[in-house]
Amino acid sequence: MDAMTLPERSEHLLGALQRRLGPQAVLVDADVPARNCNDWSASLPNRPRAVIRPVDAAGVADAIITCRKARLPFVPQGGLTGLCRGAAPEPGWVAISLERMVGIEEIDPASATITVKAGTPLETIQKAADEAGFFFPLDLGSRGSCAIGGNLSTNAGGNRVIRYGMTRELVLGLEVVLPDGTVMTSLNKLLKNNAGYDLKHLFIGSEGTLGIITRVVLRLFPKPRSTMAALCALKDYSAVVALLDAARSGLGPLLSAFEVMWPDYWDVITARAGVRPPVGAGHGFYVLVEAQGTDESIDAPRFQSWLEDLMERGLLADAAVAQSLAQTKAFWEVRDICAEFGQVLGPHNAYDIGLAVGRMDEFATRCKADLANGIAGCESVYYGHIGDGNLHLVSWVTGLPIERQPKAEMDAIIYGLVREMGGSVSAEHGIGTLKKQWLGHARSEAEIALMRTLKAALDPDQLLNPGKVI
Repeated sequence: MDAMTLPERSEHLLGALQRRLGPQAVLVDADVPARNCNDWSASLPNRPRAVIRPVDAAGVADAIITCRKARLPFVPQGGLTGLCRGAAPEPGWVAISLERMVGIEEIDPASATITVKAGTPLETIQKAADEAGFFFPLDLGSRGSCAIGGNLSTNAGGNRVIRYGMTRELVLGLEVVLPDGTVMTSLNKLLKNNAGYDLKHLFIGSEGTLGIITRVVLRLFPKPRSTMAALCALKDYSAVVALLDAARSGLGPLLSAFEVMWPDYWDVITARAGVRPPVGAGHGFYVLVEAQGTDESIDAPRFQSWLEDLMERGLLADAAVAQSLAQTKAFWEVRDICAEFGQVLGPHNAYDIGLAVGRMDEFATRCKADLANGIAGCESVYYGHIGDGNLHLVSWVTGLPIERQPKAEMDAIIYGLVREMGGSVSAEHGIGTLKKQWLGHARSEAEIALMRTLKAALDPDQLLNPGKVI
């Protein structure tokens, strides 16, 4: 094998791996499925040299060692719902897909934990927790497609961060395969464990650049016995901030979501998407407030009384209260319709930024004006989780295909304003390659240097998802 050229060596090694793991575990060249060529970032797809689909950590380790011997860069893949090309391959790479590493391994009622394989869809975990009498609070619009390993790798946020925190807060232990093929199993179930460095945090949020997560221990919570929701209309952003303060103090631990929609978002979903919301148009802001409790007989009247008090004080211009779980779901569809913006708006660019809550409307006002003035025909709409400092926006020029959308100009305007206002270029979606050039707008030189030091220590050959994040 020493006399082989590098391409011959890689073909030989991949063939040997296919014989060890099975023909369905290693797909090469023309057999590579289209799904493994890209994520949801709408960028141009790249076909990897091969896709390896192990069923356990040992198979992942074998795949990594094979790639290292063949000098082939490799990228981990899960549900491929990322928006920053963090899981997208480059030509000639190998994709290590966890799509066959699916399943619930254990639910431990005493420790209130669930142990799962990394390729398991988020919705599967939610349903398993529910059937066991528990609640797993991480929730994203892509719940049916995204894999929990990818959720960890990007430290996903979602709809209930205001109460339960980011994904990082929901993880107790994990198993990860390092870039040299070492399997590190630390399936800790202990909430309190200060025995040395908490190594799991190296891998959560690192976007598959420091290791490949294969199994994870997640925290479970008591199942909510009551869910209340209201769609509120308010006159201005100061009223939104006042409502957030009132929700935190008046609802306390019941508060589970606080979703804010600017009027431009409202206009798009009603006029273009055909949504029929429970409150009328013409208001300054719209807020979806959700609360979850443990006793319907107590919680629902408390929620109703809280809203009535706000109405009497003049804080709310209008409000609709869900009278059933079906109506609560309908309220959430008003907020989740953004997942269909591709069909509603056509080609567009989506942004996910972090800002101080008090400055979000200032940002939205300035950003909308700067985009319209700086780019001919540019439109934008704004919405977000707000209660946890996360603003989303989409921008587009009508009639232009995605490859002709002036994304570079949009990026410069949006991220320049984010830096000026002391925010983050990524609140929950990650960096990947699409935001890599803007990382310095949110992280200091010393922070980026330390990130590079960690990457070099764990992956000195730069073969695991190289060129991503830093």
